[in-house]
Amino acid sequence: MFNKVSFFIVGMIACCGACAEEAELNNALRTTYVNCVGIDDALHDMKVRAGINTAVTGVGTGLGAGAVATGVAKARIDKDLEQKYKTIEGWAYGASGHTQVADRQDWLMTFTNSLKGNDVDNSKAKKAQEILELEKKSKKLGDWRTGLLAGNTATNVAGAVIAGTNKVNKTLEEQIDDCKLSVKDLKNAIARAKFNGEDTSEAKEIADACGEFEYVDISKINNRATGSMASSIVGAGTGVVGTITSALANSNKIRNDDSERGQQKEKNLNASANVLAVGSTVASATATVFNATQIKAIKDVAKVASQCTEVLK
Repeated sequence: MFNKVSFFIVGMIACCGACAEEAELNNALRTTYVNCVGIDDALHDMKVRAGINTAVTGVGTGLGAGAVATGVAKARIDKDLEQKYKTIEGWAYGASGHTQVADRQDWLMTFTNSLKGNDVDNSKAKKAQEILELEKKSKKLGDWRTGLLAGNTATNVAGAVIAGTNKVNKTLEEQIDDCKLSVKDLKNAIARAKFNGEDTSEAKEIADACGEFEYVDISKINNRATGSMASSIVGAGTGVVGTITSALANSNKIRNDDSERGQQKEKNLNASANVLAVGSTVASATATVFNATQIKAIKDVAKVASQCTEVLK
């Protein structure tokens, strides 16, 4: 009688132990599901924002490059203008280098019209007309450079804002950490359940897929976001100063000051605007590189999150 009772008690204990192991495994699976599901969606949104920011800063780079090219073209025309003005010194015009006129282009147009039909002064009229056309081109290129720099500045501001928000926040970071801990607990539960002869194939598949979170580096995502934001801030700063400088250099007040001091001031402002355009373009290009590499970093983590989510479904 004693042996039968003992055998029954041992059997009951074994059954209860098996039930406990099965319950532990189920609880570990539920916890893993709760902590690991949703990471994929959050990373998808981040990847979309990084893609948008890459496009935005890419456009900014193009605008900046356009501003640089326009500034270089303007510099060539301005140099040509400087040489041509020297040929008309003494024509009762402010370009002799000592005065300031109300509007250089108006004077050139009036002067050209006054010489038309006069065979003696036909060559002067032709030169004045050439200068007038170059003045118009120089003015137009200056306006284009200002506009392109303003566009570049706007994209850098937008890029800085997007990059500043496109980081793995505390909530997501904590969820990934919780997911890692849940997978560790799940692996321990699998080992105990397997020892008791339970079928752990499905649980093992989940643990293997979600366990890859141990090998991802989310710091790369934030580091690249920080780099992009910093570059965009620099680009926005140089862009703002460059836009103001370009607009000032191309203003009628500066262009019409034909004194030696005025001409030098115009040269300096144009040179500064071109240098700032280069700086803003480089900053935009750097931000674009950071954004593109951030997409890669997000994809690496998102791949693991996707595989984990897939096996949890």
